Amino acid sequence: MKQHRKHLFLLSITLLLGVLFNFAAPQKAAAETTKKYIIGTDVTFAPFEFQNKKGDFVGIDMDLLKAIGKDQGFEVEIKPLGFNAAVQALETDQVDGVIAGMSITDERKQKFDFSDPYFESGVVMAVADTNDTIKGYDDLKGKTVAVKTGTQGAEFAQSIKDKYGFKVTTFDDSSNMYEDVKAGNSDAAFEDYPVMAYAITQNVPLKLVTDKEKGGQYGFAVNKNKNQELLKMFNDGLTNLKNNGEYEKIQNRYLGEADKKVEKTSTLALAKENAGQLMAGLGKTLLITLISIAIASVLGILFGLLSVTPSKILRGIAMIYVDIMRGVPMIVFAFFVYFTIPQMLGIKMPATLAAIIILSLNAGAYIAELVRGGINAVDNGQLEAARSLGLPYEKSMSKIILPQAVKIMIPSFINQFVITLKDTSILSIIGLVELTQTGKIIIARTYDSNMWFIIGLMYIIVITFLTKVSNRLERRINNG
Repeated sequence: MKQHRKHLFLLSITLLLGVLFNFAAPQKAAAETTKKYIIGTDVTFAPFEFQNKKGDFVGIDMDLLKAIGKDQGFEVEIKPLGFNAAVQALETDQVDGVIAGMSITDERKQKFDFSDPYFESGVVMAVADTNDTIKGYDDLKGKTVAVKTGTQGAEFAQSIKDKYGFKVTTFDDSSNMYEDVKAGNSDAAFEDYPVMAYAITQNVPLKLVTDKEKGGQYGFAVNKNKNQELLKMFNDGLTNLKNNGEYEKIQNRYLGEADKKVEKTSTLALAKENAGQLMAGLGKTLLITLISIAIASVLGILFGLLSVTPSKILRGIAMIYVDIMRGVPMIVFAFFVYFTIPQMLGIKMPATLAAIIILSLNAGAYIAELVRGGINAVDNGQLEAARSLGLPYEKSMSKIILPQAVKIMIPSFINQFVITLKDTSILSIIGLVELTQTGKIIIARTYDSNMWFIIGLMYIIVITFLTKVSNRLERRINNG
């Protein structure tokens, strides 16, 4: 029986390591003739980049990039990151280029090389459609204005805020910015004209109150003095598309019907329409949670046992690990693992692998404390009695203390599983397309905030189900 358990344990560890190495190993293409580039983007910036009902990445930027790739003979793999994360990924060489409605500025030129401009932008101001008091910049004194990070709208708002006496609040995506104005927390929003106009056609309850200000130019970016071949192909392809009329077709595909509004759908219809994407996001969330909690359990048991060992050195090692993991906010740790470590080692790390590492190390620290607390909750006199009868420390711990400690730890362990499941939502910040990120992507296309109700309901159903199953398992263990 002992040999069987040992073999089963080793097999489980081997399978987990196999999954991790599968994520980490580079995927070789069947044919080496077509080069593939990894491109970072922000898929919450319709009509330039968003995900359609089929789950395909579309929009002016996406269609343009695919058309240029076809013209120049290269392929692209799209990494759906937020704008800030996409820029950081480019800085750390996690992606080969970024196309995300990125304005060409002198400051950015110091870090990145830009393509020829592919779009001339403009800036507009919008207010809630029920707001009749703000009709221009002069009415903004003492008000709060919402902007999105990295946009021409944000730059324009910053340039005039002192002149007109308003405050600026910043958001990472357009949909949250619009919701803030809709809720009345912000009085107005500055946004690039095509993006704002598209949102209004999607029934966002805003209205334009200013004429379009002259904006900047959008460009495709690569890291400074890197991927020059890709940059040249982009420029050459862009020239060819403009000459053969494809460039104009792509723009008209998304900007040709700016005044035509879509019909608003019910919450139930919204859920049915996006059921495939939602279930895929949920599946990714559950898979990553299960793998992470399995690895975290191994780490937690190991460091938990070290924390109660007689050796001061081993207890010190366990304490350092737990204190670091518990002391660093997960979002900071996520940026460190996904951006800093790959840059230091000169490697590229898939978001899924990074997520598993982050969740495993984080949850492992908390499980280690659960193990330590469970062991300490058992009367120490039992360990002393076992040792006085001649049993070695290891056997006393495994045969007498741990069986009792496990029963004490089970409720807290279940709670940690639920916490880890919910923590996956934080990792959308590094482009992990789990359930929360899936919701963001859908909202970027539909601008329907009811999607958050659907996402929340899915979390509640899954967590309630898992909790009930775990509670039943706990009762069976406690009843022998």
